[in-house]
Amino acid sequence: MAASGATAAAGDGMGKHEVSQEQFDILVGQCRYSDTGKAKCREAAKEMYRVGKTDHNLDCRTYSGVTVCGTLRLGKAERACVRESEAKGLPFRRAEVECYALV
Repeated sequence: MAASGATAAAGDGMGKHEVSQEQFDILVGQCRYSDTGKAKCREAAKEMYRVGKTDHNLDCRTYSGVTVCGTLRLGKAERACVRESEAKGLPFRRAEVECYALV
């Protein structure tokens, strides 16, 4: 669920989840948009992920020039924005990214 957790690893809980350098940079960099604590978000990403092989199953998406990966932890205003955007016909994935980055 996009609104409920921090950036989530798709791994099995056995150490850090391996992602490419590009994916890692996105995971850490997307924290600049975090409404729930930029430093905490970066710390969590660095604790969960390590640079290695590309994870082809990691959910990365780009909308309105903003790329994010993994599960986004949305703040209250961001969740409200997603609900409002979906009610207006915007697909959830796009609304999630745009509200995360722009609210």
